[in-house]
Amino acid sequence: MKNNFDNIENKRKDGSVWFNDLTRKRTNGPTFKDHRYTEYSDETKSVHSGQYDDPSTGALGTPIFQCSTFYLNESSYKAIEEGRGRDEMIYTRYGNPSQWSVQEKVSALENAESSIVFSSGMAAISSAILAMLDKGSHIVSSRDIYGGTYNFLYEDLDKFGMSVTFTSPTNIEEIEAAIQYDTKLLYFEALTNPLLKITPIEDLALLAKKHNLRLIIDNTFLTPYNVKMLDLGVDLVVNSATKYLNGHSDLIGGTVSGSRKLVDRIWPQMLKNGGSMDPHACFMLERSLKTFALRMKTHNSNALELAEYLENHPKIKKVYYPGLKSHPQSELAKKQLKGRNSGMISFEIEGGDKKSHELLNALKLPKEATSLGGVESLISLPYNTSQASLTKEQRKSIGINDGLIRLSVGIEDINDIISDFDQALSTIF
Repeated sequence: MKNNFDNIENKRKDGSVWFNDLTRKRTNGPTFKDHRYTEYSDETKSVHSGQYDDPSTGALGTPIFQCSTFYLNESSYKAIEEGRGRDEMIYTRYGNPSQWSVQEKVSALENAESSIVFSSGMAAISSAILAMLDKGSHIVSSRDIYGGTYNFLYEDLDKFGMSVTFTSPTNIEEIEAAIQYDTKLLYFEALTNPLLKITPIEDLALLAKKHNLRLIIDNTFLTPYNVKMLDLGVDLVVNSATKYLNGHSDLIGGTVSGSRKLVDRIWPQMLKNGGSMDPHACFMLERSLKTFALRMKTHNSNALELAEYLENHPKIKKVYYPGLKSHPQSELAKKQLKGRNSGMISFEIEGGDKKSHELLNALKLPKEATSLGGVESLISLPYNTSQASLTKEQRKSIGINDGLIRLSVGIEDINDIISDFDQALSTIF
């Protein structure tokens, strides 16, 4: 990555060089190697992309570079002088081989030019949003977004002289009506929590382009295995790596992926916020991603089969799952998800919240816990977890009824999962 400052065409009569005349090209990455395995499937990308082959030891697998700083040299100083600090090893908060390795794997799976890994999903979300805005900016977002994101937008943006309008995630007309003269960003989730509404991404991308806005999508519930957001016209995609990307319920992390130009804008915001991912967590995430595609395939197939079972059970009032024909957006699901669906199910049980608690106590395999996307099935009640801050009336106004249960379907044998639900439902009824 070189600045061609000596190009005679870029110099003014006084010898100055204007910013718009610089011919330096941004490359993918930063990365140690150019091979992205772009011609291969997600299963192969998951295993091979981003892996760092240590030239000194020949170690198979990316080592953990557990260091805080690196030797400085002429290349380092030149990169700092030219504003290319992201492409050199200088300080681990700025970049580390462990970070570069997992970032390259994420980029390969997202079909992105560049990615950054963060210490948490909220670090990724807040850094990406702040990097795209100026003082006085306005955002349009969804009423159905994750509580942590909602609190950041509603409570914190005002401190930066910014504002937000919350809309339906599925009504394009309502979203467009909320756009103001100072709107700079659309921020939505691909699949909402807990009612699993599908955001029409391509329509949203066209709307963003029409009004010259940036579009950021949180794809945590679907992941790049089910939908590659950047291919649909999204500017930036964020994920809570805590969930499916890692998949083992043993680390906290976040990712942002997109064009090199936009991700380079987020990088200094990450430095200021201090949300970089530590090398050991990077190692764990890169290792876990090697089984990502295989895990997602099982999550999807298990969830579909369990959703069909629940929908046919006489004590289940309603099932929310994008792969079912009964889902109000089933046609959009076929088009946008291409049959890959999701590992998440929500359903309403007869008897309301009282019977919901009884079911959770009667189940043997699903673990009653917050979060999602782990190899084990996780189950929770939105009324006392993700939507606990809302009143009962507020919950009902957005469709969260008594007896609603959220289930992250794991990779256990599906027959064992269904048998467990069968015995639990028989027990409580």
